[in-house]
Parts: sequence; C-alpha cells; structure tokens
Amino acid sequence: KATLTADRLTIPAGGISNRTDVTLQPSWSQIFTGETITLRCEIQGGEGKVWKYEWTAPNTNSPPTSSEYRISRVSVSHSGDYRCRGSKWSEPVNLKVLDNDGNGPILVSPVHPVTEGASVSLSCSLRTQKILSNVFFYHNDKLLQNDPRGELKISAVSKSDEGFYKCQYSGRESAQSWMSVKGEQDQNI
Repeated sequence: KATLTADRLTIPAGGISNRTDVTLQPSWSQIFTGETITLRCEIQGGEGKVWKYEWTAPNTNSPPTSSEYRISRVSVSHSGDYRCRGSKWSEPVNLKVLDNDGNGPILVSPVHPVTEGASVSLSCSLRTQKILSNVFFYHNDKLLQNDPRGELKISAVSKSDEGFYKCQYSGRESAQSWMSVKGEQDQNI
C-alpha cells in the first residue's frame, strides 16, 4: 500500500498494484431467470499485460479462467457474490436472480459497494430497460418520500444509507436490492 506523508509518496517495492473490477452486463443487480449475463474482469492500469484470471462464484465447481464469465439461461441458484482476480481480488458484485414473470419493476442500483461521500442515483425500470417516473422508493421497507419521482438521488452517501432498497410502480414492487457502503479508508489506491 502506498503511503503519503506531508512531502513524500512512499511506494512499496512491488509498485502500486493494478485495481481489479467486475462489470456486469446488463448493468443492474436484479436479473430474471432465463436471461443471459456476462461478467467481465477488468484490470485498471493493466493494459498490454497477460493476466491469469480466477473467479469465485456461487454454486459452481469450475468457474472460467478467462476475463469473461458468461452465463446463459441464469437460474435462481446463480444468485450471490461474484469476484475475480487478475492482479488482486475485486470487490464482490452481488447478483440477484428473480424467478417471476419479468413484468414487474426492476430497481436499478449499484452492483459495487458505494464509497462514503460519493453520490449515487437509484432508478426503477421495466425489463424493456425503460426508466420509469411516478415511482416510490423504500429503504429497509420504509417509504422514503410521499411524492413519486423518477430517480432517488443521494448526494453524499453515508453508512446509514446502507441497506435494502426497492421501488414501487403502479402498485407493483421490485425485489429488494442491498446497497453496501464502504468507508473512504477502504478505497483502493
């Protein structure tokens, strides 16, 4: 870990390691059974190098060893945390696979932990990816506001914002999704 003092930046002998991230396509954490998803292991600052990839995933004995993890026809058993390692382990991406008709609203929320002080927006969409207006948002089953809106904006996230979120549209609720908040000191350099 690099350390910064008043007039000097100290870098360990191995240098600053590259940051590893998992991206999810489609980019929301709630997926319906039967859909196809792709997770990608991206190494920031690692362009041009050859990496050996490793994945941790729920209910699998042989995850891929490439930078891409594609799952066709997902099922509820695919729900859980996914992590990859190229140079080092990524933060987990939580995937929630829903077994329903797919016509209800979907909460569009961050799949990675959000850093304290950062801003975040949550929205509600249909499977067609149409962003909805006239939506009610809930945090830990408590209604956040009485006026419907299209987006929930949190300008400076704090630890108290961590928890389960869901949205309601035309009397139908989305599944709950967990938003994790990490302290600034937990950030990768």
